[in-house]
Amino acid sequence: MIDFTVAIPTYNGSKRLPQLLEKLRSQTGTEHFSWAILVVDNNSTDNTKDVIRLAQAHWPKDSPALDYVFESKQGAAFARITAMERAESEWVSFLDDDVLPAADWLAQAYAFAQEHPDAGAYGGQIHANFEVEPPPNFSRIQSFLAIRERGPTPHRYDPNNLVLPPSAAWVISKRAWQDNVPLHPKLGGRTQDSMVQGDDYAPLLYMHRTNWEIWYNPDMHVFHQIPKSRLDRTYLTTLSRGCGLCICQLRMINAQIWQKPFLFTKLLLSNLRRVILHWIKYRHLIQTDLVAACEMEFFVGSFVSPFYYLKTSLLFRK
Repeated sequence: MIDFTVAIPTYNGSKRLPQLLEKLRSQTGTEHFSWAILVVDNNSTDNTKDVIRLAQAHWPKDSPALDYVFESKQGAAFARITAMERAESEWVSFLDDDVLPAADWLAQAYAFAQEHPDAGAYGGQIHANFEVEPPPNFSRIQSFLAIRERGPTPHRYDPNNLVLPPSAAWVISKRAWQDNVPLHPKLGGRTQDSMVQGDDYAPLLYMHRTNWEIWYNPDMHVFHQIPKSRLDRTYLTTLSRGCGLCICQLRMINAQIWQKPFLFTKLLLSNLRRVILHWIKYRHLIQTDLVAACEMEFFVGSFVSPFYYLKTSLLFRK
C-alpha cells in the first residue's frame, strides 16, 4: 500500500524534469511511509517520454517507484484527473515541473496530512527563484506566478473570497477529490491557445462546497524557477488577463441558482469600478509600469469574466 503519491503534470518538460526528479529522489525523513512518483505527460511534443524512460532505466532500486503515463488531452486539469485515476494512495501531491522542493518537503507534507485528516487540500510556501531581477513592486502581482509566502503560522484558506493555494505545489485528499470534483472540467488550464486560469482553484471550491478544509502549511517549502521569459511584458499581461477571465466561473461554483443573476451583475459593476479607478490612478504609467499594466489586465479580465462564463457554459452544453 502506497501512502503518498507525488504527481508531476508536465508539458515539454524534458529539460526541467531531471532536476526535479533528483530533488525528489533526495528527499529526507521518508523512511516511515511509502511513496511513489507519477509523471503525467500532458501531450508533450519534445522528448519528455524518452527522458523519463532513461531515468527509469537508471533509477535506484531503493528509491520510490517512478511511473509514467501519457494524457493526450491538453490542459493541466486533464493531467490532474489522470493522476488521480492512476494514484493508489489516499494523499496525492502535485508539483509543477519547474518547482523544486526543499529536502524535507515530502516529510512535512505527510506529517501535515496525519495531523489534519479533515483537510481536503493544502499547500505550503512557494518561493521564487528569478533568473533576472523582477520590476519594482512585483510583490503586488507575484501571485499570478503562483508565489505564496503567507507567514509562519498554519491557517485555513478562505475559499469564499477565492483565497486558495495554487496547484504548483499542492496536496490533495483523493477521497475529497473523487467525491466532489467533476470529471469534465469547464476550466481545462493553460494551453497554446489559451491562458485562462482557474483550473486549480475550481477543484478546491467543489471540495469546499461539502465542507472539506483547505489549509496553508508553512513548513512545506518549494522554489519556483522563473526564467526571464516569464517576466516578459506580453507574457505577464496575457497571464494577468487570464487570471481575471476565470473569476465569474469560479464564483458561480458555490452560488445557488437564484443567486447567479445577482452575482453576474455584481461582478460586472464592481469590476468596471475597479477598471475605472485603476485607470484614473495609473493612466500615465500603464504603458511603462509593468505591474500597473498587469493589474489593469486582471481587472479588465475580471470585468469580462461574466461574458466568458456565459460563453463557456453554452459551449459546455454542446
